[in-house]
Amino acid sequence: MKFWQKLFPDHRSVKPRCSAIIAAAGSSRRMEGENKLLLPLGGKPVLAHTLQAVDAAAGVDEIIIAAREEDLVRFAELCKTWGIKKPVKVVAGGKTREESVLRAAIEADPDANLLAVQDGARPFTTPELIDDVIESARMHFAAAPALPVKDTIKVAVDGIVRNTPDRSLLYTVQTPQVFDAQLLRAALTSAIEAGAVLTDDCSAVERLGKEIYLTEGLEENIKITTPWDMILAEAILKRKEG
Repeated sequence: MKFWQKLFPDHRSVKPRCSAIIAAAGSSRRMEGENKLLLPLGGKPVLAHTLQAVDAAAGVDEIIIAAREEDLVRFAELCKTWGIKKPVKVVAGGKTREESVLRAAIEADPDANLLAVQDGARPFTTPELIDDVIESARMHFAAAPALPVKDTIKVAVDGIVRNTPDRSLLYTVQTPQVFDAQLLRAALTSAIEAGAVLTDDCSAVERLGKEIYLTEGLEENIKITTPWDMILAEAILKRKEG
């Protein structure tokens, strides 16, 4: 038994309670000044698409949205407008993603065994994908959806290629990323105290030596970051709607 298995309770034999954290406190700085979460996608805000998928996931018991101060009321109203049925809290995020997620994690139901961290800007996640990752995390303490990398990746310094990693070992990781609740809180606290620069929540847990189990991701589960992504999202939506 590894050290982290001794620290955190084993909930594999029962259906766990799961709180979903929506990371929605980013600055959208690459969206040319627009709040990407409020941009219309098929007549519905990007964030509404994400929230409705999370709301429909059988494994999710509550939703906590980490938002910028100026968006707190707006996001709360959005939940009412678009019919989110599960209990929702909207909390102020921090200066970094890890601070925002930790603040939301602290506000989660104390009885929650698992925390599912979902990017607010991934409008094409599905209830089935969310439930699959929750089930994997129930068994393994930490899980995330991922897809094999298609392109050849180069590692370069100052524009000069240093090496070419084996593509068969590389994956693009999506959200939701789901963790044992105590494990994620401990990992984020440790990362923040160490000043670690992270690009996702799995990275915080990896710092503690915890293995992350990958489930199959979805091609359409893109993250909207730039104006080009919105063009792609509209195309995906049109295809999904037939």
